[in-house]
Amino acid sequence: MRTLSDLKINEKGTISGFTDDTLAVKLMEMGCLPGTEVSVALVAPLGDPLAISVAGYQLSLRKEEALSITIEG
Repeated sequence: MRTLSDLKINEKGTISGFTDDTLAVKLMEMGCLPGTEVSVALVAPLGDPLAISVAGYQLSLRKEEALSITIEG
């Protein structure tokens, strides 16, 4: 199972689900819905946080949050 944090810069994937139900609600409110295509836009030098492109905008996530998003592709 791959997570969003496994993607490299400019690599795309499709959100398939979440591993943390509590955090899933927050992420879905920000546009991270299952079936939505995402890509990693930027990664901080130490790997945390990372900026992703989702739903037409860039969203900054902590690595812990990115680890809870499972992806396909």
